Amino acid sequence: MVKVRTARAAEAGALTELVMRSKGHWGYDAGFLAACAPELLIRPGEVTARRIVVAENGRGEVLGVASLEGAPPLAALGLLFVEPSAIGQGVGRLLYRDVLRRAVELGVRRLVIDADPHAAGFYRAMGARATPGPADATARADATALVRFEAAPVALAGWARAWTGGGRAVHVGNVAEFNAQFADASLDRVQTAAHHYACLAAFYSPDPAALVLPRPVPKGWTELVGRQLGWSEVEVYDGLAEGDSGLCDAVRARPALAALLAGAGVPLVPWGRTRPFGRLAGRPWREGELRYESKSAAHALFGRILADGGHPGIVLPAQWPAPGRWTAARLLAARTRAGESTVLKSEHGVGGSGTTVVTPDRVRAAGGARAVLRRLPRGPLLVEEYVAGPAEGEGPRDLTYDGFVDDAGRVHEVGGAVMDVTDGCYRGATVGPGVVPAWAEKPLAAFGAAVGRELAESGYRGWFDVDFVADGAGRLAPTETNLRLTGPSVAFMVAARLDVLRGAGHLVRIADRVELGARLPEAQLDELCAGLARGCAELGGVFVPAIPTGAFEPEPWLGVLVAARDRDALDAAEALVRAAARAVGADFGTLTR
Repeated sequence: MVKVRTARAAEAGALTELVMRSKGHWGYDAGFLAACAPELLIRPGEVTARRIVVAENGRGEVLGVASLEGAPPLAALGLLFVEPSAIGQGVGRLLYRDVLRRAVELGVRRLVIDADPHAAGFYRAMGARATPGPADATARADATALVRFEAAPVALAGWARAWTGGGRAVHVGNVAEFNAQFADASLDRVQTAAHHYACLAAFYSPDPAALVLPRPVPKGWTELVGRQLGWSEVEVYDGLAEGDSGLCDAVRARPALAALLAGAGVPLVPWGRTRPFGRLAGRPWREGELRYESKSAAHALFGRILADGGHPGIVLPAQWPAPGRWTAARLLAARTRAGESTVLKSEHGVGGSGTTVVTPDRVRAAGGARAVLRRLPRGPLLVEEYVAGPAEGEGPRDLTYDGFVDDAGRVHEVGGAVMDVTDGCYRGATVGPGVVPAWAEKPLAAFGAAVGRELAESGYRGWFDVDFVADGAGRLAPTETNLRLTGPSVAFMVAARLDVLRGAGHLVRIADRVELGARLPEAQLDELCAGLARGCAELGGVFVPAIPTGAFEPEPWLGVLVAARDRDALDAAEALVRAAARAVGADFGTLTR
């Protein structure tokens, strides 16, 4: 295990020698190195003033050195050199992240890096931004060869600190368990999709201590995610409920494991609240606390909030309950005769399951309203007014607000996101600065906060979101609440973590399903993901595999996260990932198909 510690004045000579060996690794001639030597010299009396630290392995061998120089709000990464034999082993990454952490503690807002050109790729991959103009020619003997970068050190977002008390957490992937408590006809009875989605437990907070999962996951996956997100050691307890939706009860059936997790002194964070989770976590279960997971109950809640007239940017679509199919057919037929499109919803659903948009043409093509309804899952339906969206290219259609209610009943805003929704089905989301259009920011935040206050008053505690569709007049129509974690919440967690590790300003996109060209054994999946991580880093982005287990399905796929600091780099990273995924198997012949 390599750790960072403060350098000692007595080490100055040895550290200077390490710096010169590292500089010489790039093939510079003796004359050039001699010219660099005065500037790269570390004097004993400067070790403290330059805030020099070293990376040391378990045998006490120094593998790298870094310095944080200057005074807030502007500072410089004066040194970052790694012993040549340790290059490529993560030592530089460890030192760089330590510099950012210390910069935040000092109050540094801008960190300047004048990088050797051979190290430019490293700093780009670490999230530093190249800045225009040459490095200060008076500062270094080799200034003409340097590449200037900047980073913006930031602390963990306030909402993320409040979510888990600023520390690590145990993540419980009880997606199937959460879904099963609603017994909705539109939900997958086998819970195959839910068990895959449980892999998102890796991202229920920015820094997990342990993952608790129903199905086995590849070891290489957790190792790569840990490297990308700078985790310290994370315990993984998987394969606990492969053929069952009851993950928390499966944990409680292992008393030693249940005692270990509950007694770890860190919060237990589930996908969503359930009675079994309450028993595992020692948290009282409140009857009715999830009542606004119901789409009709949420609609009524929205109506009560809007009754005070305080949200002029919000419009509520009409909704009619249809307890029987005859009632639903009558309502649908009437709207079809009036030339109106209609949204048909089940009371509960996940990711768009149980939600169908029906146009008059579709009703006629199907042979009438009853024919349409015969193709839908059984059970009561909600018939809802369809909200026509903006013209193509004139702005996002589907948005969401994320927040949470803490145990004291305080509402915390996390932020807004733009969702990718196709034919009523959720496909992914993007979060980050500037993602939500300016016209939508205030009404989205104000209404989302109002919903949060109502949820808190009702006794709910935990994460929630409010989903919206945008209409053609620049207004937002709320469609449902989700009283659980979500795909966008995962993107928020990753953005918060990357901002700490790489500097502020990350855009993060989650794509639930990226099709693979072939099924992959674990070793090939690891190889693919490692290659995608390298490829995205070259674009200035970050690749994180989010759902690996879909790669082993007959029709294989991956859930992925990509991150970057601007939309062009984000789009390029996603395009790279999708193209590489489609190409999988092209060189394998028919053996993998």
